[in-house]
Amino acid sequence: MDGQLQSSRPSTSDQISGAYLTTRDGTQLYFKDWGPKDGQPVVFSHGWPLSADAFEDQMSFLASHGYRTIAHDRRGHGRSSQPWGGHDMDTYADDLAELTAALDLRKAIHVGHSTGGGEVARYIGRHGTTRVAKAVLIGAVPPIMIKTDWHPNGLPMKVFDDIRAGVRDDRSTYFWELSMPFYGFNRPGAKVSEGLRESFRLQGLMGGLPAMYDCVKAFSETDFREDLARMNIPTLVMHGDADQIVPFEGAGKLTATLVKGATLKVYPGAPHGLCSTLKNDINRDLLAFIRGN
Repeated sequence: MDGQLQSSRPSTSDQISGAYLTTRDGTQLYFKDWGPKDGQPVVFSHGWPLSADAFEDQMSFLASHGYRTIAHDRRGHGRSSQPWGGHDMDTYADDLAELTAALDLRKAIHVGHSTGGGEVARYIGRHGTTRVAKAVLIGAVPPIMIKTDWHPNGLPMKVFDDIRAGVRDDRSTYFWELSMPFYGFNRPGAKVSEGLRESFRLQGLMGGLPAMYDCVKAFSETDFREDLARMNIPTLVMHGDADQIVPFEGAGKLTATLVKGATLKVYPGAPHGLCSTLKNDINRDLLAFIRGN
């Protein structure tokens, strides 16, 4: 039935076949397209090492409210193909631009979590806001994750070297262990969801090793200051103040001062994976922002 429904819908571009977009360099990007096709589009960019599945709660919720929700698996992640190269923010942003153009999306709201927040910022920095109405950055990596002279609240290189080592040496175990701080399950009194931990690990293992490894440099060392300065549309910055992966002080708090007119929404005690652990709150606040409330 799904195949029949899919094939009956006219493609908006010869780049698209079913649930895949073929980019100019031949990479196939898997994407989901839920909700009414005439609804205002909400486009989601996921975090590392996840896939579009990480946003299913938000996509389903907003689609049920009349929005067209779209999320793709970043190249090398999830069900997308696994090219050897292109695992950098410029290419991620260009892939996103190809997808939005192929689907001819207009007045889109772009929502990015973690690495995906960097992807959204770089997309706007490189391609402008002609197709963009609003942006949402959730637990996002901008302005930069690594510690620098201008960013003393960043994290030392050793943090990212350790991530690379974990991915290289035994990524299945590493992803399983990373899921604890990612969702704040290592905090006293936290209610641990073993199912959510398993979902995290499985999503990470769907991606290719080169992409998982190279993306660490992309999300940690990219300087997004110029991109943030070009975000001239209404922007909501959402961040948990107990985020152990992308600490609030050096990320969301600072980003909100670098995007002109941005609104900062802080979630007390919330972890990095708040789109899952606080999905009802996130869904409510996304809908209010999209509607302009």
